[in-house]
Amino acid sequence: MPWNNLSRRKRQVLEGAFWSHGSSRQGLATSLGFSRSKANGLVSELVEQGLIEESGHRPSTGGRRPEALRLHRDLGLVAGVDLGATSLDIALLKPDMSVVGRHAEAADVREGPAVVLSRVRACLKELMRQHRAEGRLLAIGMGVPGPVNFGIGQLVAPPLMPGWDSFSIRDYMRDIAPAPCYVDNDVNLMALGVLWRQRRQHRNFLVVKVGTGIGCGVICNGELYRGQTGSAGDIGHICVDENGPQCTCGSRGCVEAMAAAPAIARMGTEAATSGESPFLADWLSRNGTLTAEAVGAASRAGDAAADRIIARAGGLIGQMLASVVNFFNPSHVFIGGGVASLGPLFFAAIRQRVHQRSPALSIRHLEIASLPFVGDTGLIGAGVLAVREALRDGEVYP
Repeated sequence: MPWNNLSRRKRQVLEGAFWSHGSSRQGLATSLGFSRSKANGLVSELVEQGLIEESGHRPSTGGRRPEALRLHRDLGLVAGVDLGATSLDIALLKPDMSVVGRHAEAADVREGPAVVLSRVRACLKELMRQHRAEGRLLAIGMGVPGPVNFGIGQLVAPPLMPGWDSFSIRDYMRDIAPAPCYVDNDVNLMALGVLWRQRRQHRNFLVVKVGTGIGCGVICNGELYRGQTGSAGDIGHICVDENGPQCTCGSRGCVEAMAAAPAIARMGTEAATSGESPFLADWLSRNGTLTAEAVGAASRAGDAAADRIIARAGGLIGQMLASVVNFFNPSHVFIGGGVASLGPLFFAAIRQRVHQRSPALSIRHLEIASLPFVGDTGLIGAGVLAVREALRDGEVYP
């Protein structure tokens, strides 16, 4: 690693330059709590070592225009891997999180770690070959759809990923390059991606992903919060109906079992077969199966049954989120994932239930909105994780 053997304060300056999006020396000194002379000295040394570069002038606030600072563009590359329940997205990124190369394809995590991760390695090696990244890879950040023991890079009893429990992803990926691999829950990485893109403007917010499962990334005081064992944000298994259907985790009435994409598809199928929804019945006869996207299409076509399904799913998610909002008091709740594309009715049902079940003080300034920067938030978060943890990690890899 280019920053091995650096002092803790120099690593802090590097991390400050990474997060600052072009801050000045004075800006770094202020954000890090260093004296101006101390920050100037550390920055000068890091510039001489080729780890930081000046990238142009910032607007003047009176007097000489300050130089903007960033991690050196030739420092190396990081790999971001966003593994979903049914998809795989991989990218090589520069230290400023601009994408150098990217590959996406369908995947099924139920095939197990050997099959899925061998594909991850093959795709990543091909990207590295195409972009001449051999010897330039600093770190790998990877998101997975399940609870992760971050310290050892292992999933812990992931409901959507049979066969992955206690599998060491970090060890499996280590032979791809002499670079560390950091593994975290995919929604945590979405939260890091939002934090990065918004330049830490919001310091206490939640990112909720509603897809095959339901999970949450928690940003507390400008930092990702994982909890004692890494399970913070596992909101999909909060009970919303004790008499509800059995969840993949073994409990009954989890919001994930009642409002995630498979549950919406199941309710759509019931509406189609019962004759309640002619639109969905026609869809089912033509395609042989229904998805949450089909229910969304029916709603946009004016299907009343589809509207009721979407409103019910949104209301259950809002019921769960009300408890989370009352406890955490965030400024924002950003909602993403495939189910978020169901549209305004889904969000209206969530907002209505949160407001019904929350005291005025906890929602006075709360904004519930769709996830910003849809499309690459998870990948950017994976890259952010790779850089941030590598800067903080004292290990030396051979």
